[in-house]
Amino acid sequence: MKHVLVIRLSALGDVALMAPIVRAYADANPDIRFTVAGPPMLVPLFAGMPNVDYLGLKKKQSFVKIYRALNAVGADTVVDLHKVNRVGFAIVLLRLRHLLNPHYRIFALHKGKVSRWLFLHHWRRTPRKRQYERYDDVFRRAGLKRGELSGVCGERPTSVRIGVAPFAQHVGKIWSLERTEALVRMLGERGHEVVLFGSKDEAPVLERWARHYKGVTSVAGRMPFAEELEIIRGLALMVSMDSANMHFASAVGVPVVSIWGATHPDFGFYGYGQDRANALCANLPCQPCSAYGNKPCRYGDHRCLRAISPEVVLEKIETFIGGAQ
Repeated sequence: MKHVLVIRLSALGDVALMAPIVRAYADANPDIRFTVAGPPMLVPLFAGMPNVDYLGLKKKQSFVKIYRALNAVGADTVVDLHKVNRVGFAIVLLRLRHLLNPHYRIFALHKGKVSRWLFLHHWRRTPRKRQYERYDDVFRRAGLKRGELSGVCGERPTSVRIGVAPFAQHVGKIWSLERTEALVRMLGERGHEVVLFGSKDEAPVLERWARHYKGVTSVAGRMPFAEELEIIRGLALMVSMDSANMHFASAVGVPVVSIWGATHPDFGFYGYGQDRANALCANLPCQPCSAYGNKPCRYGDHRCLRAISPEVVLEKIETFIGGAQ
């Protein structure tokens, strides 16, 4: 084994979950070259790994284009951490291309669909295996040795800068903006420095909050991801939904207080290295109602999110910061 190709083209949070695992294996195998194929935006998450290259690929390309890009890498081992149809078709072509090469090997992710279905339909409520552990399993099956895992929350900066990321891809995972705004206001009134994170489209809302409340700034849509990641790295704490920002913070060792609605922190996609006690979830009988938060609320009111008040989140934040100082 001389060159390992690691594939995960989406979603952003899932790729961020992969970063500490890739680092651990790259550190333990300095004589092996790794190439990570993922979203172009996330190059900074894999920076500083001397034997890791990054191939930026967009998932919406045809599987033929994906195949050509993956084949051009010249790897002799493939670790498929995505296992979806578009990548799967490209993997089939890679198998055919190297059919007569006994040293060419492909290892794919086991998604645990049965246990996921049981959890989602409330038949089995024990915590599912975490996604980063499933990634780790694939590398182990490939015969790679693993070094010490990094990115786990350790010593925190002396500042009490708090990040707040109020948005997520689906509405079932978004705490109401009114409640998030109330939290931002209360944090500012208590003298905390607050940094707001979001996309360019979300920036107008966050910039309005920054103008209205003391000690609040917004970096939404203002800078490249590499610079934003450095700001996250300097936070004492991130407050986020079940979103990519939870995983970005986790990848650089920042503790997260996360707010959960349609999804659930025990479903397997909790932040890498995060303390489960910092996940705020109402644990209603209807939770989770969706694996990704993309289904309509059966009651039409997202009561799982309404059950979490700004005061509860503020208490969790200040308890954490007080204990860390």
